[in-house]
Amino acid sequence: MSKPIEKLKKQLIEISEVVNAFQSEAVQVKVVDKLLDAMIEFERGDAEGLEFLQKKATKIKSGDNGVYSNAISRKKPGATKILNQLLNTDFFKAPHSISSIADYCKEHFNSDFKTSELSGILLKLAKENKLIRQRNHDNNRFEYVAI
Repeated sequence: MSKPIEKLKKQLIEISEVVNAFQSEAVQVKVVDKLLDAMIEFERGDAEGLEFLQKKATKIKSGDNGVYSNAISRKKPGATKILNQLLNTDFFKAPHSISSIADYCKEHFNSDFKTSELSGILLKLAKENKLIRQRNHDNNRFEYVAI
């Protein structure tokens, strides 16, 4: 095997005991994900000390003059966060199909979600009695509306 794979294998063996101490598989996955992200950042040399665990400052080129300025990198909000934001607005007063919700997210939040990404979250919101899931008899598709 190549050296990077051997190094990664050794590191995973070292952390496996700590990760396996958590009872929840979801927590284990999150811990491993955070550790791998931190290791990647550290390997790139982007980290100083333990700062790689916090939001990192990135250098963004501003204009054509070649000047770089520091800015905090921000991820786009995920589908769950956006749908919860939409619950607090008037958006769900009218019924919407999954595809229309995805189109709305693309237009207003600049987030290009697949309908498969949204369907599980919408179903969960319906089970939590935050939305009503009803079948449209014209096109035989589900639509979601606020309670």
